[in-house]
Amino acid sequence: MTANGGAGGAGGLGGMLFGTGGSGGAGGVAQLVAGTGGDGGHAGLFGTGGAGGAGGLSLAGGGAGGDGGVGGGGGWLFGDGGVGGIGGNLLDNDAGVDGVGGAGGAGGAAGLFFGAGGAGGHGGSAINANAGSGGAGGAGGAGALFAGNGGVGGTGGNSLGTGGGMGGAGGQSGVFGDGGAGGTGGDSVNIAGTGGAGGAAWLVGAGGAGGVGGFGDLIGGAGGNGGAGGALVGDGGAGGGGGITALSGNAGGDGGNGGKAGLIGSGGSGGAGGQALQPGSTGGTGGAGGNAQLIGNGGNGGNGGSGQPDNGNAGAAGAGGLLAGLNGTPGLN
Repeated sequence: MTANGGAGGAGGLGGMLFGTGGSGGAGGVAQLVAGTGGDGGHAGLFGTGGAGGAGGLSLAGGGAGGDGGVGGGGGWLFGDGGVGGIGGNLLDNDAGVDGVGGAGGAGGAAGLFFGAGGAGGHGGSAINANAGSGGAGGAGGAGALFAGNGGVGGTGGNSLGTGGGMGGAGGQSGVFGDGGAGGTGGDSVNIAGTGGAGGAAWLVGAGGAGGVGGFGDLIGGAGGNGGAGGALVGDGGAGGGGGITALSGNAGGDGGNGGKAGLIGSGGSGGAGGQALQPGSTGGTGGAGGNAQLIGNGGNGGNGGSGQPDNGNAGAAGAGGLLAGLNGTPGLN
């Protein structure tokens, strides 16, 4: 067993005309710093990009799981991007020695005309780790330049130590298409991970929803902000809900803010604040609703999370459009 693991090999290219890219190889297992997964291969003119390889497993205190490989690009003309590789887990049993799970690989970008961006890979988890953190989720890939949705961000890694990993950001859409949703934050016995931000739409399309914050025994993760709607037409994405907090004396995670609309469209709703389950705790604050710009309604504010004895503060309402539209409704405490 080596201290540092070797990187996985890259996946092969797809056939020149039709063909899926090959998957990347897995990173090597190591005592300290594990190997990175290989990147997925690019597709041919038509086809799906190859999946990124998984990061390797790290076995020692203070080590790091290998990062997942990046998903391969979709076909040059038509095709979806490949899925990002999963980050490697961390098996860290040394008290007080911090380590981290590997980050999930980013999803591959789609082709030129049509296709969706690949999903980001799941962040590696810190398992049996007294001080380890989960890895961040990979970002979603961009949608096809002309028309395509952005990929979904990967989920952050879980942790039995310091904190959960942040969810990956959603990918941006093409000229036509919706932004990808942000990934969920990782759960933790300490501080949970924040949800990833929703991807923005480019010209015509809706922004992606923000990811939900992770579940935390000590502190729930905040929800991710919603992505902006297309610059011309499109609704803003909803903010992600705040994560639940389990132990007394702490607050639930705050909800994410809703995304702003395009020139025509409604703002996204704010995410609800996370619940606080035990007495002596306060619910999380609701996220603010997104604003409309020209024609459209403002987003509703998120409700405050339930707590004992106090619920969280309500989120503010988004403003309606300058020419036509109503203001959103504030959330409830």
